[in-house]
Amino acid sequence: MVDTLSPQSASPQPRGLARRVFGVLTSPRATYADVAARPRSLGVFVVVLAITIASSTWLLSTEVGQKALIDQQLQTAEAFGRPIPDAQYEQLKRFVGYSMYFAAVGQLIFLPLAALAIAGVAFAIFNGGLGADAAFKQVFAIVAFSGVLIGLKTLFSTPLNYARESLSSPATLTAVLPFFEDNTFAARLLGSIDLFYIWWMVNLAIGLGVLYKRRTAPIATTFLLVYGAIALTIAAVRSVLAGA
Repeated sequence: MVDTLSPQSASPQPRGLARRVFGVLTSPRATYADVAARPRSLGVFVVVLAITIASSTWLLSTEVGQKALIDQQLQTAEAFGRPIPDAQYEQLKRFVGYSMYFAAVGQLIFLPLAALAIAGVAFAIFNGGLGADAAFKQVFAIVAFSGVLIGLKTLFSTPLNYARESLSSPATLTAVLPFFEDNTFAARLLGSIDLFYIWWMVNLAIGLGVLYKRRTAPIATTFLLVYGAIALTIAAVRSVLAGA
């Protein structure tokens, strides 16, 4: 992670969508400079949505994915101290075959709304709170292209989840560092932190730093502190509700 930012002028020749998508991963500063100069979001949204929807619907169309979904619902309910009664369990089994359709519609709605919300908060903080000057269209394009990391997370997780017969992320700190018992506070905390989301936040911080000509480190640190606080809160709530 680079602490200082040398402002970059937009590349002389506009980058195509494919080059921008791969550039987010390989050369984010130059790519985000091009995105800021020519903020177009529709293409990357189509790419990210196609990846996430195709991956999730395929997994949930399989017997493995449907069983993993039921197991996840049961584990989540038990983690919060609210076991699912038999009648609700039978209902869950009847409707699990439709889960891939609900997942597709949910992603189609949630991902654009989440991008709008994140862009709105960033715009309010930088433009309103810090007196910076950037168009909302530019901020939204930066957020949209950072979503490439979310698509990559789905591509990485889907085959592993099928092999593991689980819908839990294989990139959480619990999966990487399985040193604690499942029902401990430490396991819940580490299970709330995903390495792909950390990568995404650092990547987004680079994009906002390029757009607003600010250092990456303070922006990324703020994101990570907020993420850590949310993870800590989730772990604490789950521990209290589970009586741990």
